[in-house]
Amino acid sequence: MKRDIGWDEGSARLHEALTGYGAFIVAVDADGKANPMTIGWGQVGIVWSRPVFTALVRVSRYTYGCLQASETFTINVPRPGELKEALAFCGTKSGRDCDKAAEAGLTMVDAKAVEAPIIDECALHYECRILARTQQESSDFASGEVLDRFYPNGDHHLIVFGEIVAVYADD
Repeated sequence: MKRDIGWDEGSARLHEALTGYGAFIVAVDADGKANPMTIGWGQVGIVWSRPVFTALVRVSRYTYGCLQASETFTINVPRPGELKEALAFCGTKSGRDCDKAAEAGLTMVDAKAVEAPIIDECALHYECRILARTQQESSDFASGEVLDRFYPNGDHHLIVFGEIVAVYADD
């Protein structure tokens, strides 16, 4: 049974996932097909006086186009140690080439408040409505060290600010 929680109540679980085994972002493409992608970077905080999940997705990823075509996304956090194979699959395969949810054995179910679905097998869910998208460029970086380490090929991130409109977790 999933219960509603405050936007900041799942932060410890989210932090554990993002610094360890990963979480999933799910967005839909222009045809309405859900695409889960493994993420290891993201933030929860206050932006524009609202609770916001900030997600980063590289230009080269199929999810980049999904986030450009959609107005919503979800963040789905597995229980620690679970869904390792699905996380690995969704972090290395492209939704351009396959139905990642089906091939990874993930069950997409309707979210409570947004178009993008959630992954039923996960224990924590953030539903987000996109407020803004910002594309990074090389000139944005004050630190050459960060630019050289994380963007040697210029595959910069799209930073997506999603207002958190619902959060719920397993009991």
